[in-house]
Amino acid sequence: MRIYTRTGDKGKTSLIGGRVDKDDVRVEAYGTVDEVNCFVGQAMTQLEGEQFQDILDVLEKIQHELFDCGGDLANISKKREMKLTEDAVTFLEEKIDEFIEEAPKLERFILPGGTKAAASIHIARTVTRRAERLVVKLAKADSNMSQITQQFLNRLSDFFFALARVINYRSNIKDVEYERSAVVFRKGKRKEN
Repeated sequence: MRIYTRTGDKGKTSLIGGRVDKDDVRVEAYGTVDEVNCFVGQAMTQLEGEQFQDILDVLEKIQHELFDCGGDLANISKKREMKLTEDAVTFLEEKIDEFIEEAPKLERFILPGGTKAAASIHIARTVTRRAERLVVKLAKADSNMSQITQQFLNRLSDFFFALARVINYRSNIKDVEYERSAVVFRKGKRKEN
């Protein structure tokens, strides 16, 4: 099988339903979602032990949803059938609540880090925020954009924050609070973004 086509040599790429410039915001958005997926995969290789099996299962599910998200972003056909559904958003909300309950209560911002896996998840979190910003920009130009994509990315970054904390907690690594942080989280819950 040959993976190179030479069709992109002049700065264009194929989407579902047409071709665009490779620097199009839509390509930036789904490319950034692909980056997120890679950091998730990296984190998965850094999680060892039975105490992380449930997390590995969740992350694999999210990897599939990230492919759905990227595919939805790459779809410009007239018959847009989106793969990402509200169920993906609801699933993330359930997991966020579950992980926030498991980790120690938090009042202040924390420094990204801890274990290698938690650090990878923090990177995934920030790249997800970048993807979300690109999707917001794209939605301004495309009124047919699915709101689910934006909601999914917004919840996903929150999920990654909660997950990084749980990974550190299960690894007996304390999160380091940002020393000049005011109290920003109430009752251990994140402020709404």
